[in-house]
Amino acid sequence: MRSTLPILRARRDRRLGKQKRNENRSRGAVLSLGLILSLVLGLFIILGAFAYADVTRDLPSTQILPILLNPPDGLLLQPTRIYDRTGLQLLATFSPNESPRRYIPVSEQNAQHIPNDLINAIIVAADPSFETHSGYSLEGLDNFDLHPTIAQKLVSDLMLYDEPPSLKRATRERLLAAQITSQFGRAQVMEWYLNSADFGNTAYGIDAASQLYFGKPAAELTLAESAMLAATSQTPALNPQDAPLVAIQRGREILYVMRDLGLISSESASAALGEKPTIEPAPQTPPGIAPAFLNLLLAQVDSHIPRERIQRGGMIVISTLDYDLQINAVCVTELYGSRLAGLPESSTECDAARLLPSLPPDSTFVDSSASAVILDSRNGQVLAMVGETIQGVETPLIAVHNPGSGLDAFVYLTGFTRGLSPASLTWDIPGEDINPNFDGTYHGAMRLRIALANDYQVPIEMLKTQMGVENVEDIASSFGLDINNEVSLLDLASAYGAFGTQGVKFGQYVNDDFSPATFLRVEGVDRGVLLDWSLPEAQTVVTPAMAYLMTNVLSDEPARLDAWGRQNVLELGFPAGAKPGQTADGKDAWMIGYTPYVSVAVWTGVRGENDFITPRFPAALWNALMQAASENQPKDGWTPPPGISTMTVCDPSGMLPTRECPNLVTEVFLNGSEPTQADTLFREFSINRETGLLATVFTPPELIEKRVYMIIPDEAREWALSEGIPVPPTSYDAIQAPPINPYVNITAPSLFSDVDGKVLILGTASGDDFLYYRVQVGKGLNPQEWIQLGEDRAEPVDGGMLAEWDTTGLSGLYAVQLVVVRAEQVVDTAVIQVTVK
Repeated sequence: MRSTLPILRARRDRRLGKQKRNENRSRGAVLSLGLILSLVLGLFIILGAFAYADVTRDLPSTQILPILLNPPDGLLLQPTRIYDRTGLQLLATFSPNESPRRYIPVSEQNAQHIPNDLINAIIVAADPSFETHSGYSLEGLDNFDLHPTIAQKLVSDLMLYDEPPSLKRATRERLLAAQITSQFGRAQVMEWYLNSADFGNTAYGIDAASQLYFGKPAAELTLAESAMLAATSQTPALNPQDAPLVAIQRGREILYVMRDLGLISSESASAALGEKPTIEPAPQTPPGIAPAFLNLLLAQVDSHIPRERIQRGGMIVISTLDYDLQINAVCVTELYGSRLAGLPESSTECDAARLLPSLPPDSTFVDSSASAVILDSRNGQVLAMVGETIQGVETPLIAVHNPGSGLDAFVYLTGFTRGLSPASLTWDIPGEDINPNFDGTYHGAMRLRIALANDYQVPIEMLKTQMGVENVEDIASSFGLDINNEVSLLDLASAYGAFGTQGVKFGQYVNDDFSPATFLRVEGVDRGVLLDWSLPEAQTVVTPAMAYLMTNVLSDEPARLDAWGRQNVLELGFPAGAKPGQTADGKDAWMIGYTPYVSVAVWTGVRGENDFITPRFPAALWNALMQAASENQPKDGWTPPPGISTMTVCDPSGMLPTRECPNLVTEVFLNGSEPTQADTLFREFSINRETGLLATVFTPPELIEKRVYMIIPDEAREWALSEGIPVPPTSYDAIQAPPINPYVNITAPSLFSDVDGKVLILGTASGDDFLYYRVQVGKGLNPQEWIQLGEDRAEPVDGGMLAEWDTTGLSGLYAVQLVVVRAEQVVDTAVIQVTVK
């Protein structure tokens, strides 16, 4: 029997091998899982490192807080100040007074320190967990406007103010809050917060707020006053001066919480709740300098630096304002507004007041307002701005208004870009669905130059239809204008100013809009430049040649005489483009004008039910402001750029002159757009002076005289007749065949016969002293041109063939004339009329 030992050994070996393989597989799986977990962990570490690096990139240094706040040289201890363009004349200070802000410590070791009750009230109002957290809270991480701790508020207001709300910013805020709490301690964070918090009415810091609202230093605040200011720090608009009842109630709510938390005793709470704090009245502030301008400046700076940060302090803003020009502009505008409203004139005098022309007589508008702006066209900087002046008093308002005809220049510009010129003919005549002119009359044929210079509305409506509204919109939009909406003085002054600077518009980008600039630079009080706009940006909106074409029209004083008369307010004594504007309802009137150096826009509005104002009123103010703004500027004009040509043309057709043209003018053209055709507007007619009808070939020569008429369109003929404008007659003289001369006559074809093909002309050409004869034909009853049939013939003809006429290709009424020339140039004629079929 075979031994079983080898079999048992083989089974054991197989079992051990299988067990070893299972162990190896388990060990491999564990190793694989560990490797995967390691890779995932490593990936998270790498991603976390990248995320941390991204969050902390360019993280502000915590040392900025001592630089901003610590006395005596803390930057925020100086209020933000705004100066004129020289940096010498102060325009505004964001502080209840001009003094530097006082920094009050929290340490009781200082004689003047922040009361402990105020600190506790601030903690209750702003950060109840102030003493326990590490400077930050994860609460509100998904609410980017929430800053739940005092340290986070400090970081948000002073270190991250220029970063847009985002999860990244919220994370950076908490990192920095933790850092400053750890590095400087809670007491220092509280001290910084109290000395920089916003308490409303530009009162930043607790001492400024205490002085403004209670007329005392912060160290002397009572518990009730402290609670009120603590509540105010959370909602500055609800401050003791602007909302006293609300401020008192919110202060009481703080007191209740402080009592419930054991921060004050019940007795102290009862005493404070019974107290009636004496609130200082709001200080009487004198009228500010250039309030409308300052509002615009703050809006423009706010596009880069938040307004709240500007008002907090530590900055110097150098504006573009010309202080002397602003004072004169306000003075003359208020004087104009007083005269407009029929009020006694202010006793305030200024140099520009003597420049203001008299207003049109019988012109009193009680409910009226006016505003003005002056730009430096060469850099797009605002030199002066006067807010809407109502009854002689300036306000901070600058509103948009209906431009009316103030945008008409851009309709003409559209025409110029499409081949028209200032010489192009237009008709100011009645038509369907066309608004009448502002003067209620029609002026007939004219060049586009005259229509634009005199603000005639009938031609502009026809031109707009011809050009297409969408094309006009495109042209106007390139200048920053929307022809379908109301516009501002600033937009108009900037747009028209570009014509004076060879088609280049200057300014700065403000929230993606290209606008005139109101400041040159923003500096820290340490003179570090934060924002520099001293160098303008430029946009080419139209070619220099096209800009010159428009300027040549708008500065043409003789062209506007029809509407403005001689010695009018638009004549300054130096070249200036000027464009009036008005609305059909007579409620808004404009005057916009420019030189190569400045652009001035003026608006006047009336709101009385029966009031109707015209551009003659704002033109008076424009005259004074333009002279004031140009006082120290050269008085030169514009020279033609390349691409401009001049040519003598017939007026008003703008075509090449002819003998009949009654008036010649010199016009400007873009190269390539000059006229090439002779004038067709004026024609010479032969008239029977006795009948006033068109002469025919049968009219006795001694009764015919030449008269030149303008060719009036059929649709304007009735209007022309009603206006007494000569129009050519449409009827011919009565046709009476002359007596037959036996020696000079045409016998065939017969008078008024129909002919075609080749026509034999028969008759007689003879008599004493005969030299030669010719036969000629001309179209119409009284041909102006004749075509000779064959050559002159020296042989007399008696009742025979005079000539042969091939009428192939001809049709209509023709005259056939026989001319016999005798000795000493005596001429006899015979003529018939035939119709060629």
